[in-house]
Amino acid sequence: MTPIRLLIVEDDRKIAEIQRRFVERLDNVELCGIAHTLADARDLADVMAPDLMLLDVYFPDGNGLDLLRELRANDSHTDVILITAAKEVDTLRSALRGGVFDYILKPLVFERLQEAVNRYREHLQQLATLNQLAQKEVDALLPRGSREQDAPETQARLPKGIDALTLENVREILTEGGRWSADDMGRRMGASRTTARRYLEFLVGTGELSAEVQYGSVGRPERYYLLKKP
Repeated sequence: MTPIRLLIVEDDRKIAEIQRRFVERLDNVELCGIAHTLADARDLADVMAPDLMLLDVYFPDGNGLDLLRELRANDSHTDVILITAAKEVDTLRSALRGGVFDYILKPLVFERLQEAVNRYREHLQQLATLNQLAQKEVDALLPRGSREQDAPETQARLPKGIDALTLENVREILTEGGRWSADDMGRRMGASRTTARRYLEFLVGTGELSAEVQYGSVGRPERYYLLKKP
């Protein structure tokens, strides 16, 4: 099986190194370069012609979404997974218009990247085996097909105050393990204690988390949240 040739485009060198280590753990994936600027990314994409690019949004020399649009305008065969801290809906909307294969919020966890790359590999394999298209095959190939199966809550209306992208970010943080207070989660996701608790309580309501109360020697009791064991 031909390996997926992957390019990392990330200006933060520490984050790029984490991504490099994650990529090296993936089966049948070949890292063909790391770019810390959009200028370097353009050169590497042109010379190396990677199958897949892990692309950030914010760079000192520009915006990753501009590079995405350039790739599409030049009919590049490189597909893009956006990995970013940008949580604005407009950024997601622009990424979808630009044809990203997936959109992953930072902090990146290995399991989420592995899931995205495995889905991409299956996507390529399906394309390679098709001779003629029927609507069923088209529906299976479009990214929305797999996401609807993996995340049924995106089809239903989420309650007021619960954003789908932020919810996915909280889920990814929880996979790090351990138990979390609302204060801990708020600091980790860059939000207030009240916001963090709203999302944690929502996941308790869906049955994904359990909650326990710990009484300290002083002050009010603290509520802790942890993933339920399968």
